[in-house]
Amino acid sequence: MLRRLERLIDPFRHMPDREPPGQVLRFYTWYLREVWGVFVLLLLVGLVGALIEVALFSFLGRLVDMAQTTPGAEFFTRHRNELVWMLVVAVLLRPVFLGLHDVLVHQVINPSLSNLIRWQNHRYVLKQSLSFFQNDFAGRIAQRIMQTGFSLRDSAVQAVDALWHVLIYAVSSLVLFAQADWRLMIPLLLWIGCYVAALLYFVPRVKQRSVVATESRSRLMGRIVDGYTNITTLKLFAHTRQEEDYARDAMSEQTEKTRQAGRMVSGMDITITAMNGALIAGTTGLAVWLWSTGHVTTGAIALTTGLVIRINNMSAWIMWVVNGIFENVGQVQDGMKTIAVPRKVTDRPGAQALHVAHGEVRFEQVGFHYGKGSGVIEGVNLTVRPGEKIGLVGPSGAGKSTLVNLLLRLYDVERGRILIDGQDIATVTQESLRAQIGMVTQDTSLLHRSIRENLLYGKPSSTEAELAAALHRARADEFVPHLVDAHGNTGLEAQVGERGVKLSGGQRQRIAIARVLLKNAPILILDEATSALDSEVEAAIQESLETLMQGKTVIAIAHRLSTIARMDRLVVLDNGHIVENGTHAELLAHGGLYARLWAHQTGGFVGVD
Repeated sequence: MLRRLERLIDPFRHMPDREPPGQVLRFYTWYLREVWGVFVLLLLVGLVGALIEVALFSFLGRLVDMAQTTPGAEFFTRHRNELVWMLVVAVLLRPVFLGLHDVLVHQVINPSLSNLIRWQNHRYVLKQSLSFFQNDFAGRIAQRIMQTGFSLRDSAVQAVDALWHVLIYAVSSLVLFAQADWRLMIPLLLWIGCYVAALLYFVPRVKQRSVVATESRSRLMGRIVDGYTNITTLKLFAHTRQEEDYARDAMSEQTEKTRQAGRMVSGMDITITAMNGALIAGTTGLAVWLWSTGHVTTGAIALTTGLVIRINNMSAWIMWVVNGIFENVGQVQDGMKTIAVPRKVTDRPGAQALHVAHGEVRFEQVGFHYGKGSGVIEGVNLTVRPGEKIGLVGPSGAGKSTLVNLLLRLYDVERGRILIDGQDIATVTQESLRAQIGMVTQDTSLLHRSIRENLLYGKPSSTEAELAAALHRARADEFVPHLVDAHGNTGLEAQVGERGVKLSGGQRQRIAIARVLLKNAPILILDEATSALDSEVEAAIQESLETLMQGKTVIAIAHRLSTIARMDRLVVLDNGHIVENGTHAELLAHGGLYARLWAHQTGGFVGVD
């Protein structure tokens, strides 16, 4: 039974991959509509549970009256049926419905709804453009994904619980008071009016200050995560005190914003506590006076006093629930800044998979300026023939890496187009495009997983023999068998640490090369592929790279010109334009920018025979 209930919400249910709404109410309904049936059931269970709670106070008043009007010897005989019904309600129905409420909240909604929201948000954010992740802290993005699911779920459940308790207790109390004497309704009606006025005054202000406090907490999280992520830089530059001050400023701001929110909450607490005291005194005093004049029974005093004390406790609970709801709403709003953001690079409707038969790459009048209007890449025309190996050369900032990023469609071109085998890459799916391109970068970043899992990113279906062959060709089999991590995993199972920090730069590069060897894509990009290797290791794997490049279209970037001098053709970029184009010998004879760069390096910066 419980397992069946727990499966009412599937956290991994398929949903259309669309941008979430940017308004709070629509953002809530976007996710809650997927589980509306469970929340309707929670509403019904909450309704019955609240009615049972009110009925117990009615029973209390009735018991007092029955005890006063019935001789002790006849009490159980005369009121047997009513007493049995009270017993059934208290001992059977109340535990059943309260228990069902707890099961729905703690076993059905809490575990699954949070992760349903997180899963869908993660799937959406994961497909954001590269610039999206470059413009924010990774830790803050992850924190917002995690917190938004929790906060949305909690505020929705709290709102449902608070709704029924407020409505049922208020309406039922007024009905029960009216049955005893209509005048008993007066203090409660006055209290309800003041309570609503207090909430209307305090709640928007609590919400506003909670949003501000949440934003400051998010900034604090970002600063702390930034420091931890760049811990090596912090230690190398010996600026621990400066980093402490950087976090202290954000922590001071967060403390002050939280205090401001707390002041408003305290004001709300004090106001409602004072109103509750007036309600208890007014209702109880009025009930005693009406009893003294013979208008109500002793049971009415017990009923009204018990109910107003319960309402008193409930109002304090409602106050904290409302505060919690709006604090959670503030956190949801903070999360929406990251989640409900349009993707800058998307597949067109009906985009087809890229099919590469030859591997020709053509740039036609390509312009890209990172939205600045000018600079970076301007009017680039370049054709890389099938199987041709070209080197991109130029000073830093010339646009080499940007050109590669555009080919990978990490950014969309602003002008012109890029074609692979005559297919405009803007019209094909991103995944199919990148599946046809292998890349080894200068700053190799490995996943915080095992060597095996990192290699399988190149080809998930790789066999043990294929893994071993790739490691051998990349000369990584010299160190992988000897790796041991902190958990005792060895060889292929050893964890490499965040971004591969447990490996040396050369080791990371060789794992990256093995991964691309497994991928075996028809187009290959080498972005300073051997920059992290010492000369001996570079020479050892140069043969593997030559084998890897056979039959592929290759685009290589290198500042160390000796590593690409043997390419079929060199393309020289400067200030976003192609300024020279030819073989190593042709460009040296031309005496232009490439010749100057070559002379500069061979003049002492790089020893080349």
